[in-house]
Amino acid sequence: MTDTLQALIDPIRAAAASKTPLRIRGQGSKDFYGQPPKGELLDTTVHSGIVNYEPTELVITARAGTPLAELEAALAEHGQCLAFEPPRFDGRGTVGGMVAAGLSGPARASVGGVRDYVMGVQLINGRAEHLSFGGQVMKNVAGYDVTRLLVGSLGVLGVLTEVSLKVLPVMPLEATLVFEIDQAHALDQLHAWGAQPLPLNASCWAQEDAAPGEVGKLYVRLRGAAAAVNAAIPRMLQDLPGEVMENAQAGPDWAACRDQTLPFFTAADHPGEALWRLSVPQTAPALNLPWPQLVEWHGGLRWVWAPASALPKLRDLTQAVDGFTTLFRLASPGDAGATNRFEPLESPHKQIHARLKAEFDPAHLFNPGRLVPSL
Repeated sequence: MTDTLQALIDPIRAAAASKTPLRIRGQGSKDFYGQPPKGELLDTTVHSGIVNYEPTELVITARAGTPLAELEAALAEHGQCLAFEPPRFDGRGTVGGMVAAGLSGPARASVGGVRDYVMGVQLINGRAEHLSFGGQVMKNVAGYDVTRLLVGSLGVLGVLTEVSLKVLPVMPLEATLVFEIDQAHALDQLHAWGAQPLPLNASCWAQEDAAPGEVGKLYVRLRGAAAAVNAAIPRMLQDLPGEVMENAQAGPDWAACRDQTLPFFTAADHPGEALWRLSVPQTAPALNLPWPQLVEWHGGLRWVWAPASALPKLRDLTQAVDGFTTLFRLASPGDAGATNRFEPLESPHKQIHARLKAEFDPAHLFNPGRLVPSL
């Protein structure tokens, strides 16, 4: 056992003895997400470094405190990447935080999310036991899929110490098309393209004006074999008049979309409003809302700036199409905000979460209330 791993186990054992809650934190890039963190700080950055990387096997294993930038730089040296493009808020983030938050970037609809790439994990539970689940090859992922259970759990079940991830080669060619179109027609066109053998990788539609039906811009990124991308460009421009963006401009724009640094995400431009994340089926129609929107994931993800009082309306709209609403960012960091940032759990889901918490963290040490107020 390494000294850095012991440096995590010892304070957890002490916290279990004193029943002191712990606030698990890497670089703090996602402190805004979920309920406000509570408890004594447990810094995971002490346990960092790439443990194993086999480029020919398309697998990398890293300790949870490893900076995301360090991992992606190692992959880039071999022409590989994290295809799900995890957001790097403020240019920071760790491997453990990436898995615990479960957030993915613009290519989510085409390549999958974090959960689809996690092959194995190690974690410390509330009894200070160091456990291992999954492995570094798919055939080792058998039985209860605890690895994917931990993705998006916000650390309420345990402290991640090591993660094995599937990686992919960088695609040979990339191109971005841009069109001026309103949201409803943009969604219709994305659905039509999605039914065709096109190398669609990401899409983003945004509007400057909040007026319903206002024309915005639709950006569509193609990635794949050169022949497939080059054949798709004229075909799509024939379906809908538009332009091809220079990659020198499109690349930074997609990175800004991934990291939420696009002008749309500037909180100062939306005083008194919170950023809402509406997850709906890709086939859901345009939402008739009086606030600015940004649409990702080929229509499955809608971002909206709206006041906290809009919660009932937003949840009614998303529930009507079998979706859900998340209060992603508060209007300002100091706001107390709603007590339920995520959709309230209904029975039996609430019972399942409670039983999982009792099994992994019986003393309720880890990130109390961060994901669900009752946990």
